[in-house]
Amino acid sequence: MAKQEPYFDDAAHVSSESRASFSGKLGYVLATAGSAVGLGNIWRFPYLAARHGGGIFLLIYLIIAITFGYTMMMSENALGRMTRKSPVGAFRAFSNGKLAGCGGWLNAVIPMLIMPYYSVIGGWVVKYLYEFLRGNVNATADDAFFGGFISDDASAELWFVVFALMVIVVIFAGVENGVERISKIMMPMLVFLALIVAIYSMTRPGAAAGIKYFLVPDMKNFTWMSVVAALGQSFYSLSIAMGILITYGSYMKKDVDIEKATGQVILFDSGIAIMAGLMIIPAVFAFSGGDPNALNAGPSLMFITIPKVFASMGLGRWVGFLFFLLVLFAALTSAISLAETSTSTFQDELGWSRRKSTLLVTLLLFGLGTLNSLGYSSLGFVKIFGMQILDFFDFATNSVMMPIAAFALCILVARCVGVDRITEEIKLSSKFRMEKMYRVVVRYVAPVFVIIILLSSLGFLG
Repeated sequence: MAKQEPYFDDAAHVSSESRASFSGKLGYVLATAGSAVGLGNIWRFPYLAARHGGGIFLLIYLIIAITFGYTMMMSENALGRMTRKSPVGAFRAFSNGKLAGCGGWLNAVIPMLIMPYYSVIGGWVVKYLYEFLRGNVNATADDAFFGGFISDDASAELWFVVFALMVIVVIFAGVENGVERISKIMMPMLVFLALIVAIYSMTRPGAAAGIKYFLVPDMKNFTWMSVVAALGQSFYSLSIAMGILITYGSYMKKDVDIEKATGQVILFDSGIAIMAGLMIIPAVFAFSGGDPNALNAGPSLMFITIPKVFASMGLGRWVGFLFFLLVLFAALTSAISLAETSTSTFQDELGWSRRKSTLLVTLLLFGLGTLNSLGYSSLGFVKIFGMQILDFFDFATNSVMMPIAAFALCILVARCVGVDRITEEIKLSSKFRMEKMYRVVVRYVAPVFVIIILLSSLGFLG
């Protein structure tokens, strides 16, 4: 990707004035935080923390978030605001080479592939929320409940459709009236619910050991994989290399302080991740008698282990209901950002209206989503590299495509756009206090980090 002058012109800027935008910094911060705060925080972060050393994992993650995560977020936001384009257009604005085109499309395709299977999991959350509302706590705690549910074609598809419709309604409403408005409602409610559930969890008998394990770093628990896992988690937690931040940056007004807004998103996102750890780890410690291995259920933690914990609690029905309501809000805001990014790409690249682009996203969501939904039932015989359909899409996007997309972004910033041009954009509205660190990380550290993540995901490290 040879360096060249950007070839978007004044006419392009004039036409971009009609582009939708957030009403201001609060709208941007809440929408971006909504994108970042999702299942990766509520579900994935706690079990990774438990598996990789508790407090030492938390410390490593926070260091990575304010260095690598901050740098990648700043780069994507600046590119979006500078070009007023979604990922493909943002990459093309600085290079018409094939590699840049591939990098832009890779960032654009990732949310299109994540959105359908993410919505299937969102449907599972809605199903559990419904069961807790009905009072079927003991039924959800049964070992066979989850497997029986996802292997039932009609039931799995029904709840997927319910969740997907919620997402599409918001996208049809637009950026300010849909994405921003729902984020302003759901994010404060999410924080409130997280506080309630975390306080309840931390006050259970036997929970103190879990709190200590999660919050107090112990170097005896440090391993190389603690670093690798924290690096990988930063992609999930901060919406890095999904095209989302470039798209949301393109909706950002020029007077919004990018540095301050990015810092607030990282603070918000990390705070929710910590509260998620305090919701789940102390509760499971109390339930298991202090055995951290009980958290190694991994992906099944939310749908098999946690319902058992709630079934063993007093007020378990209502605490469980609040927990899954919280998870639903987190899943919805993230799924909305994935759908919005896809819609923006179709608008920019096909020249379509928002309504027509949203209809295409709807077809994509329901088509691929149904394949993922039936992958544990009538399509269970379909295996891709030995994986179920949903598992394959998850592995391909998160373990392979996202690190490559992040690497392409680093090359674009360092070689094509130029770090100086990025810093100029940031300084239009920010003091850019961490400029020196940014320059070092984006040029030298971030590319190495994403290569480490890719090699680890493919099994070459660990």
